[in-house]
Amino acid sequence: MQRIPVLLIMLLALLAACTNAPVSPPPAPPVPTPQPRPTELVVGVDDLGAGFNPHLLAHLSPVTTALATLVLPSVFRPDSAGVLRLDRTVATSAEVVATEPFTVSYELNLEASWTTNTPIAAEDFVYLWERMRSEPGVGDGAGYQLITQVRSRAGGKAVDVVFGQAYPAWQHLFSDLLPAHLLKDAPGSWTGATINGLPASGGPFRIVSVDRARGDVLLARNDLYWDAPTVLDQLVLRRLDPNAMATGLANGDIDVALPGSDAEVRAALGGLTPAPHVQPAPQPTVTELGLRSDTGPLADQRARQGVAAIIDREAIRAAVAPDALPADAFGLAPSQPGYSATAPANAPARPDPVQAGQQLAAAGWTRSLTTGRWTVDGAPARLIVGAAAEREADVRVAQLVAEQLDAAGVDAEVVAPSAVELFGLDTVAAVPPSTSAGPGPTDPSTPGATPAPSTAGGPEPAASATTGSAPTSTATTLPPPPGGVQVDLLVLPRTVGGDPGSELASGFSCPEPTAVVAVPPRNPTGFCSSSLQPLLDELVSADPRPDAATAVERALWNQVPVLPLFQPVTLVVSTPASDALTGIGPGPLGTGPVTGAERWRPPPS
Repeated sequence: MQRIPVLLIMLLALLAACTNAPVSPPPAPPVPTPQPRPTELVVGVDDLGAGFNPHLLAHLSPVTTALATLVLPSVFRPDSAGVLRLDRTVATSAEVVATEPFTVSYELNLEASWTTNTPIAAEDFVYLWERMRSEPGVGDGAGYQLITQVRSRAGGKAVDVVFGQAYPAWQHLFSDLLPAHLLKDAPGSWTGATINGLPASGGPFRIVSVDRARGDVLLARNDLYWDAPTVLDQLVLRRLDPNAMATGLANGDIDVALPGSDAEVRAALGGLTPAPHVQPAPQPTVTELGLRSDTGPLADQRARQGVAAIIDREAIRAAVAPDALPADAFGLAPSQPGYSATAPANAPARPDPVQAGQQLAAAGWTRSLTTGRWTVDGAPARLIVGAAAEREADVRVAQLVAEQLDAAGVDAEVVAPSAVELFGLDTVAAVPPSTSAGPGPTDPSTPGATPAPSTAGGPEPAASATTGSAPTSTATTLPPPPGGVQVDLLVLPRTVGGDPGSELASGFSCPEPTAVVAVPPRNPTGFCSSSLQPLLDELVSADPRPDAATAVERALWNQVPVLPLFQPVTLVVSTPASDALTGIGPGPLGTGPVTGAERWRPPPS
């Protein structure tokens, strides 16, 4: 019993010894290894555009062309001379394998895939074909209208495209493929999902973010790209006004600038010392003035001839785009080899008040001898001139057209709806330019828009199976705006740089119902000529007559569905340092100055 206190004392002593033992400090956390700053090159631009779908007239812009070149896969791409070459990173072969029916077979690169890890496959061909034949406001869709079937083989990595007739220009098709697995089941995705980016990449770069508020588009190296990686980690397209652009070039904040050519830009660049290297780069579009031909006051060909004789096209070009190339043909653009003016002697090539008066009078218009104003059916003649709100230069063109009409005695009003509305609807919202901002591109209330998928990672929609033949498809349907008005004249872009015959057929053919597209979309002007249609059909055939295009040009000058105005020009502005890093130039017409950006080197840190 007396031993218990001794044991207790020993235990207490041991505990005290443990308590007084020195405590070892915790190990120091590892020192983080500094991460190298991403290599980056900044390109200044003057506008981001309305969206980034390269197949929509509403989205055409130099930035859209740049993003399509860097991000989207194409079966054929133009080389430095503008000749189409097979892009073997996308397809290992593409050839005509049958003539009855005319069939082209594509073998796709087994490694080619989107940044969602979904293969670039037959379903992407099917999606683009379906949209190009059924959606309003697309550019250069005639070739897709000739396709009767798209068949999938080898798990989607081989594609057979069957045509209703021989089509020699087939190599121009299936450029800038879009990710069908993300877009095809989303309502309105053809327009809405590409407003704020492209939801997946199949090229050397991927879009990380589009910040419209700050005016930045951030691209990064596509780490899943199966070919040679880009030298740059990042490429930034940054919206800047002319003075900020000039300052950025001077202090090295931007490396290259791609502004439109206008007096303000020229003045800002003129103050730089040393003077930068400036190269003109014609854009793959021609700005035109469309005249509504299917209904309204210009449905009469003589009225269109009269109005066309009022318009001073040279004055418009000089005021809006003095460095643009004057356009005087409906097919080839001024920058293309073989271009020449096609206007005959009696065509409305320049203002002619006498011709205007004669043609309008023949169409039933009457001019007051006291006021000089024109009337139609006893009411003042009134024309609505439309331009897309997002296209600033187009709005300026529309305002000048309205001024010229008013000076000639024709009442004119300018409206500026969204580009998607203007090029896709029969009637548009009567929104004047001064209040035309309306819903922004990210606003889901914008007609036809859906929220853009995130381009910065996160879960993606599940992929779905490729469809191999022609399912019934429906176009994106935009509701008519309340209180809408019919536009009589509209400023619109025409795509150039593809097959000239197909582009003429795309702009002026009469759309015909088919089993899969019961109500085909009308072209933006509503023009349709049964007498001209056989010639347009001939242009996309295997053996057009040598003078077929000339005959089409002559007929179009006579019927005047549009008046060609000018081909816009982008300025490629660089410094000796950035020239050494990029070797930047105008590039091929279809892909533009950023062609080859995957090989650009970063500026020294």
